[in-house]
Amino acid sequence: MSTSSTLMVAPAQVVRGSGILSQAAPHIARLGERPLLIGGDRTLQAAKPFFAQMLQGLSAAQASYKTDCCETALISLQQAVKEHRADVIIGVGGGKALDTAKLVAYQTQLPVVTIPTSAATCAGWTALSNVYSERGAFRYDVGLPTCPELLLLDYDLVATAPKRTLVAGIGDAIAKWYEASVSSGHSAKTLIIGAVQQARVLRDILFQKSAAALDNPGGDDWREVVDASVLMAGVIGGMGGAQCRTVAAHAVHNGLTQIPASHSMLHGEKVAYGILVQLRLEEMESSNELAVAARQQLLRVYGQIGLPMTLGDLGLGEMSLLDLRQAAEFACQPNSDIHHLPFEVSPQQVMAAMVSTTAPCRREPSVAKLSKAQSPSHQS
Repeated sequence: MSTSSTLMVAPAQVVRGSGILSQAAPHIARLGERPLLIGGDRTLQAAKPFFAQMLQGLSAAQASYKTDCCETALISLQQAVKEHRADVIIGVGGGKALDTAKLVAYQTQLPVVTIPTSAATCAGWTALSNVYSERGAFRYDVGLPTCPELLLLDYDLVATAPKRTLVAGIGDAIAKWYEASVSSGHSAKTLIIGAVQQARVLRDILFQKSAAALDNPGGDDWREVVDASVLMAGVIGGMGGAQCRTVAAHAVHNGLTQIPASHSMLHGEKVAYGILVQLRLEEMESSNELAVAARQQLLRVYGQIGLPMTLGDLGLGEMSLLDLRQAAEFACQPNSDIHHLPFEVSPQQVMAAMVSTTAPCRREPSVAKLSKAQSPSHQS
């Protein structure tokens, strides 16, 4: 018996290069003549010089999503769409700005253009938006029926972002392998096999090129790493669909967002730390020796490029036991992606993993043999 599925693989068009925004007006005009630009106040102001030629001949307006992709902001922006009589949405910024723009476009049935201002996430590519509370705590995600109609990746604009944003993007992109290999590594389905292998290739590219990219912003390696973090990371979810899921790394991120003290840290920084928590869980709960080796390897990479390895590195070294438990309990909610791990996980186990991400990487006494179902995970 066959079943149908719909994949949102990629944006309809991706235009990338240096200075491409100055030539983007015809691409946007094909989608609409009254664009509404959605972004944060500071980002919209900082990106303004890049938009002069891009908006020539168009009746553009702009609206701020304030601080989060939250329900209040979405309602306000829907009103801004009506007031401007917009016929196309342009999202400008990082992950939250782009998620907001994509969701507003879906709610108002308009096409959307994404313009990443950093390489911190693959949000410019994906058919997904994360919704937060007004205080920045993760609430839920919304699957969208299509990827954006147009993604404009201007390296000159991305180069104006702080180095830290690219480091965070590397962390978010690396997670694709550690999560997809656990959730989908044994699938026999062609596209999912392809997505998982793409995740491995993505990890390898980032391991090989990230340090050089960060040392030479704007250089060849830097562009390759930007492409990897913004574009290739999006391909994996597009090809693999819902079955190529996030697992514990993103669940830990979602839990940490419940703690206000974590809000100064970027999405990819929390996800990168979450990978270490996931590997630690695999070590402790199933004696997975491959997870031990993978964590050891990641700790070296993180040290080299500046990704957080501990709660202290996230500015949460003084968090209370109550906060730690709150984060762990949210990560373990019944509908959480953490339950795609091949074993049951409790908040207590997550708490233990969260405080031991840099524990010595030694072989632990064998509690249970590594099952065949886990053996491909995290191979170097």
